[in-house]
Amino acid sequence: MTHTLTDEQAAPARATRREWLGLAVLALPTLLLSLDVSVLYLALPHLGADLGADGTQQLWILDIYSFMIAGFLVTMGTLGDRIGRRKLLLTGAAAFGAVSVVAAYSTSPEMLIVARALLGVAGATLMPSTMALIRNMFADPRQMATAIGVWFACFMGGMTLGPLVGGVLLENFWWGSAFLLGVPCMVLLLVVGPKVLPEYRDTEGGRLDLASVALSLAAILPVIYGLKEMARHGVRPLPALVLLAGIAFGVVFVRRQWGLRNPLLDLRLFANRTFGAAVAVMLLGGVVMAGISLMCTMYLQLVLGLSPLEAGLWLIPQNVAMIAGSLLAPRIANKVRAVYVVGAGMVVCAAGLLVHTQADGDALGVIVAGLVLASFGIALPMTQTMGLILGSAPPEKAGSAASIQETGGEFGVALGVATLGSLGTVVYRGGLAGGLPADVPAEAADTARQGLTAAVEVAGRLPGALGAELMEAARTAFTSGLTTVAGVGAAIFAGLAVLAVVLLRGEGRAQTEPGS
Repeated sequence: MTHTLTDEQAAPARATRREWLGLAVLALPTLLLSLDVSVLYLALPHLGADLGADGTQQLWILDIYSFMIAGFLVTMGTLGDRIGRRKLLLTGAAAFGAVSVVAAYSTSPEMLIVARALLGVAGATLMPSTMALIRNMFADPRQMATAIGVWFACFMGGMTLGPLVGGVLLENFWWGSAFLLGVPCMVLLLVVGPKVLPEYRDTEGGRLDLASVALSLAAILPVIYGLKEMARHGVRPLPALVLLAGIAFGVVFVRRQWGLRNPLLDLRLFANRTFGAAVAVMLLGGVVMAGISLMCTMYLQLVLGLSPLEAGLWLIPQNVAMIAGSLLAPRIANKVRAVYVVGAGMVVCAAGLLVHTQADGDALGVIVAGLVLASFGIALPMTQTMGLILGSAPPEKAGSAASIQETGGEFGVALGVATLGSLGTVVYRGGLAGGLPADVPAEAADTARQGLTAAVEVAGRLPGALGAELMEAARTAFTSGLTTVAGVGAAIFAGLAVLAVVLLRGEGRAQTEPGS
């Protein structure tokens, strides 16, 4: 049955068994999308060797997926509001399953890049649709918070299982099996989804403005690309110009939205203080977590010398902590106001990063413990702010609201890697300048200053003792960068805790069940 979202309802309806079964079905694409991300990192060396992909092509195989997801989230979120969220979800699932087969049997790097781009477009239909359906299926705030917690737990469950599943697949099958993993899940979603997922759409949404779609892509894709390139190679003319062009298109896009009766992105959502504050808090939190995650991953592999699989396994405890936090947050919010859960989570994040400030050249336990604390902490506000974002938006705008939050997450990751990654690089270069052995050739020293990866490579080409001294100096300098980024991140999280309590006060009071 199709529900129109213009009728007023006297009180929020309680979810039935059908809605909870529907949530289990929605967990499938959520689990799959996160699983695919972590599996591909392990498969990349295998597919690169088999297809003859060079370094640039391998980067595009990785990046094009996230570029296309970020670019199409806003469009797909609004499209789902207008044509039906279940319809878009099932269409995206069918496309994702079909293109996954194409990706698995790709015969050239170019073919795989195109397949990954199409997977990104299909993936952009899945995430906002699942969150929007949760908003409409669970009208009761307490039940919606629990459903969102389960959704986040499934997402992190995929990240946790990725290295394990990927290791088993790549040990027993070829690299294409990593892409085929999602096909049975999508088939199951297509079979069961129509039976348990209701349809929702905005009957007054109007037609999709194609000019706005083009402008949103022209804004988002260059900004994400520019930020990623500057994070990898520093500020260079071409990425900077691309970034500026994206910002310019973004200004034109925003101006057009204000003038449309049925905009692609309803900027009036930001007039609600709760909505705007919740988006801002999670955007800034994502910036910090992306930056510190990048630094910690590099530390595990380049300072401690762990393999990518070993590093991935040591990251499992943080994912487990995030799952626990996602499931625990709604229970805590039943006892205290959601705003205090958000603030407390930010304080725990700050504590985790303060642990990281104590890292030295051999600090595996410190890194893992800090990540566990920070990940548990960030999970508390994640579920609550998503609930506030969806709850503060009109039901007919749930897809648009979800896409804003998820697009903000993509920007947060890109900004975090670019800004905090750059800060770590600056500290690294400063530390290396004062710690380089005097006998290191000038050319080798210049190469080492580019980053820790370059230092590891050049150290391997130097004579034994000299290479070891350069490697030690580079590792010490990188660790200083890590502790600096952690200190800055801790200060930002402490500020966010205060900001959240101030801006979100009066919102998200504890929800209690009748008779509880």
